[in-house]
Amino acid sequence: MNTLVIVESPAKAKKIQGFLGSDFKVVSCKGHVRDLRENNLNIDITENGFVPHYAIVENRQAVVGELASLAKKADAVLLATDPDREGEAIAWHLIEALNLPPATTKRITFTEITEPAILNAVQNPRAIYQSLVDAQQARRILDRLVGYELSPLLWRQRRLGARAAGRVQSVALRLLVEREMEIRAFKPTSQYRFSANFALDGGHMITTKGRLELNNRDDAVAFLNRCIGAAFTISGIVKSPSKSSPPAPFITSSLQQEASSRLGFSVDRTMSLAQKLYEAGHISYMRSDSVLLSQGAINEAQSIITQLYGERYCHPGNHHTSNGNAQQGHQAIRPTDFARRTVAQDASAQKLYDLIWKRTLASQMPEATYERMTVAISSADLEFSATCRSLRFDGFTRVYETAQDDDSNSEQDPVLPDMQVGQALDVENIIASQAFSRPRGRYTEATLVRELEQRGIGRPSTYASTISVIKKRGYVQKRDADGVKRWCEELVLKGEHITRQTREEMAGKERSKLVPTDLGLVVTDYLMRHFDRVMDYEFTAKIESELDAIANNERNWQQMLAGFYGPFHTLVEETRASPDRIESKRMLGVDPFSGQPVSGRLGRFGPVIMIGEAGAPGADQSARFHSLRPGQYSVPGNYSG
Repeated sequence: MNTLVIVESPAKAKKIQGFLGSDFKVVSCKGHVRDLRENNLNIDITENGFVPHYAIVENRQAVVGELASLAKKADAVLLATDPDREGEAIAWHLIEALNLPPATTKRITFTEITEPAILNAVQNPRAIYQSLVDAQQARRILDRLVGYELSPLLWRQRRLGARAAGRVQSVALRLLVEREMEIRAFKPTSQYRFSANFALDGGHMITTKGRLELNNRDDAVAFLNRCIGAAFTISGIVKSPSKSSPPAPFITSSLQQEASSRLGFSVDRTMSLAQKLYEAGHISYMRSDSVLLSQGAINEAQSIITQLYGERYCHPGNHHTSNGNAQQGHQAIRPTDFARRTVAQDASAQKLYDLIWKRTLASQMPEATYERMTVAISSADLEFSATCRSLRFDGFTRVYETAQDDDSNSEQDPVLPDMQVGQALDVENIIASQAFSRPRGRYTEATLVRELEQRGIGRPSTYASTISVIKKRGYVQKRDADGVKRWCEELVLKGEHITRQTREEMAGKERSKLVPTDLGLVVTDYLMRHFDRVMDYEFTAKIESELDAIANNERNWQQMLAGFYGPFHTLVEETRASPDRIESKRMLGVDPFSGQPVSGRLGRFGPVIMIGEAGAPGADQSARFHSLRPGQYSVPGNYSG
C-alpha cells in the first residue's frame, strides 16, 4: 500500500478499490467521525467567537483507531468524502481526528463513481477548502444553539410532552400549521357553472363550457330560461400554435418532488434509493442544486437519442437555474452510462433510475409543439366555448411528460370535427352545476419540499431529515384527511323543461398529506408568540444566504454567529424568566347529564377531557377526567390549538 483513500461508505470503498488497483487501499470512515456531543451544548461562547468542542462519535472509536493505524503506514492519504460542504467538513474532521500531516494529505472529489472520474480525481488532488468547512461548522453550531436554548422552554410544559424545537424544522412546521388553520377557517361559497352539449350534422356532438358563473340558484334558473328556444351558431374559430419546453435535469429537490408525485415515494425513501444508485456507480451525486451537465454527458445523451429516436429529436444544451446560490461546479443528477437501461437492484431502485434516465434524456430534446383551437358558440349574449389541443410534434414528450402536459391531457383527448363560422347547432342540453369553492390543499411531502425551496428555507440535502424530524417528534402525521359528505345540485335544461338532480361529493378528502397534530399546533403558537423572528420565513432564508456567503469566503463564520446569537439569547432569557405557559385548554360544551362544563386539554399521552372545573368548590366530587384514545369517544367540534 502506497496511498490510503478514505471514503464515507463501505459500498463506495469496494467499488472504487476495483478502479485503483493494488497501489491504493480504499477504506470507509462510515460517515461522520467527530461531532458535538449530545449531553451538553459543547460550545464555548467567548468574546473571540464560538469554539466548538468536538469528540469522536461514540460508535466510531474503533473505526478511527483503524484509520489512524493505516494512515501511519501510507505514503499519502487522499480524503475522498462527498463533494459538498458536509463532505468537506468530514474530510477536515478526519485530518483533525487522525492527526494527518498536511504535506501528505490531500482532498479529492468526484460526482460519479466511474473509472474515468475516479482516475481523474486521483490525478488532481487539492487542499481542503476551509470556507466550505466553516459554512458547515456555522450551520451545525447555529442549529445546536437554537435547539439547546429553545427546547428547554418547551420541556417546561411537561404535561404536553413537547420534545424539541429546531431552526429549520420549526419553520417548516409553521408552514403546515398555517395551512391547517387556513383550511379550518375557510368558509365555502357556491357558484353555478354552465356547460352545454351541441349536436352537429353527421351525428357529431360537441361539449362546451359557459363563460358565466352565477352565485345563486335563482340566477342560474333565470339563465337557463333565457336559453330556451335560443338559436346557437358558431361565432368564431381561433387557431394558435403553442409549445411546451423540456424540463431541466433533476436536482435534489426536483427529484424528491417527482418521485413523490409519480412513484409515491417518501422523501426519505427517494434519497435512500438514490444513495444506493450513486454508490453502485449508476447515477451522479444525488445531492446537487445545479442543473448543469458536462459536455461529455450531453454528447452521450445525444448519441442515445439519435440511436433510439433519430436526429430530429436532438437538441443539446445546458439549462440554467434561477437559484443564485446553486453550486454551479456540481452537475445535475444523471445516469453515468446512458446505454444502461436496467440496474441490478430492487424494483423501486429501477423505477427511480428509469425516472432519472428519462428526465435527463428529455432535457436534451426539443420542445413539443401543438395547435390549439378554440370554438366560440353564441346566441345574443349567451356564450359557450370549446377548446382542443392537437399535437404537431411530440419532441421531448416522446420520452417524458411533464406535470403540465399531464394536466392538459383532457384537452388533447377530444377531437373537434370540421366546423365553420356561422354554422347552426342544435342544443342537446344545457347544465348548471353547483360547485363549492375549496381551500388550498394540505401539503404533501413533495409540495412542502417545493415550498421550502421556493422560499429559500434550508437546503435540498436537508429536506428529508427536516420532514423526518417533525414527524418523529409527533408534531406532524402523514395520513389521509377525512372528507365531509356534501350534496351538489345540477339543473338540466333539455328542450323546454328544467329538471333537478343531485350528486354526492366528499369535500376536503385528501390522501397522504402532512397534517399537524394538536401538539404541533400549540407548540407553533408558543414559538410564534415568543420567537417570531426565528420563525420568520425571510429571516430563515437570509440565514441560508449568509451561510452561502461563508462558503464563498465572503463572510466570517464567527461574526455571522455573533450577529444572530446576541439578540436570540437575550430573547430566550426574557422568555425563560416569564411565567407564560403553553395553554391548550379549550371549552367543548356542557355535559348533558350533570350540567357541568366540558373542557379538553393536551396531556402527555393525548387529549384529556374534563367534566367540571378542577379547583372549584366541590370539584373533588364533580370533576371527572378521561384520557382519550383514538376511536374511544366522539367529541363534537375541533380540538386544536
